[in-house]
Amino acid sequence: MNNFNDIINDSKPVLVDFYADWCQPCKMVAPILEEVKTEMGDKLRIIKINVDKNQQLASKYGIRSIPTLMLFKQGAVKFSQAGVIPANEIIKIIANS
Repeated sequence: MNNFNDIINDSKPVLVDFYADWCQPCKMVAPILEEVKTEMGDKLRIIKINVDKNQQLASKYGIRSIPTLMLFKQGAVKFSQAGVIPANEIIKIIANS
């Protein structure tokens, strides 16, 4: 958990994808995040958190359904939404946060 805190407290925005291997909609998020990463480059860090392996973390952030994307800036949650979100919307959210 300390490693996660170190990551989200970085000066660079961090987009966290809470997912599970068995979740079909979660599989749709991967290529969207690739597109976001291509567009944003080094201005953003993207990490994936498997809720089955990190139940304590999922519980701490109130993850009730997956996929859930959360945007952190210097440790603060700037955005959180469950479901599949198009890449252009994610990029807009990051730019406006």
